[in-house]
Amino acid sequence: MDPKQTILARLRDHPLEDVPLPDLDGPWTTYEDPLGQFRTTLQAVGGLAVDVADGESPDAALRQVAAYRDARKICSLVPDIIRGNVSMDGASSPHELEDIDFCIAAGQFAVAENAAVWVTDQNARHRVIYFLAQHLALIVSARDIVHNLHDAYRKIAFAQRGYGLFISGPSKTADIEQSLVIGAHGPRSLTVLLVGSSMRSGAG
Repeated sequence: MDPKQTILARLRDHPLEDVPLPDLDGPWTTYEDPLGQFRTTLQAVGGLAVDVADGESPDAALRQVAAYRDARKICSLVPDIIRGNVSMDGASSPHELEDIDFCIAAGQFAVAENAAVWVTDQNARHRVIYFLAQHLALIVSARDIVHNLHDAYRKIAFAQRGYGLFISGPSKTADIEQSLVIGAHGPRSLTVLLVGSSMRSGAG
């Protein structure tokens, strides 16, 4: 008997007792001010929150952000809200998007616990745009912020096959000499436009 089969045979000879699944209805973390917590957490992970009051143009609010003002190639997945000058529909290959400076997309909801925003491939012909763009902005309703990931998973619908992910902060790594590097394998910055938030905040 080869070593692999020997190991598997020994494992079969020592079955583990069944263990009940954990109870997921416990008292999870909640916040008195989920919106404020989201802002604080987003800043802690290197992101930027920009408040957009009801009736205010998201484009005008986004112009507070230097990376957006300086961008030459802008791809917008929400052209009815903010227009870009590069259309993803015209790109037959994701490689054609390698030089996008700024991408704007819609987030379905956000999580106060870790400042994560849930995004899908809806209106994104090439979902790699979330990682190729130099800078990324996500538009989220300030009313659609849940307390924690347990609440978040209850909001995710899997009625049909698709692509979705949580994005929290810009790309970063500290694997090498524990030195933090921003934008190592994805966007160099993340801006979250909080539509319908009453409090104004500064931007860089």
